Amino acid sequence: MDIQINWLAVLLAALATFVVGGLWYSVLFAKPWQKAAGVSDEQLKSGTARVFVGSFVLAVVMAVFLAAFIGRGGFAFGTFAGLAAGLGWVATALGVNYLFERRSLTLFAINGSYNVVTFTAMGAIIGAMQG
Repeated sequence: MDIQINWLAVLLAALATFVVGGLWYSVLFAKPWQKAAGVSDEQLKSGTARVFVGSFVLAVVMAVFLAAFIGRGGFAFGTFAGLAAGLGWVATALGVNYLFERRSLTLFAINGSYNVVTFTAMGAIIGAMQG
């Protein structure tokens, strides 16, 4: 098995998680997310560097594995693979956790849909650049 990864695509896909996240958790759903997650304004102000550095490292890991899965499949396959990963694996796995943790449907909808959109974007970027 010969896996070739376009590292620029991985980097751009990881950065895309911040673009989507910036819109998702500030412009679009900031207050409903904070309420559903039980996160206060004060909590959001502490540990910011750890959150952003850790999130970037994890986004790179996600992008590397997605790139390995997509291979040279191209834009259409990459987009579909990202959608499949976001909806079929990540959001559904979150759903199972949220059911057992008795978390709200609102929090699941916000976080799950963020992952669907993010993985779809990551897949499109990687597919276009590796294809």
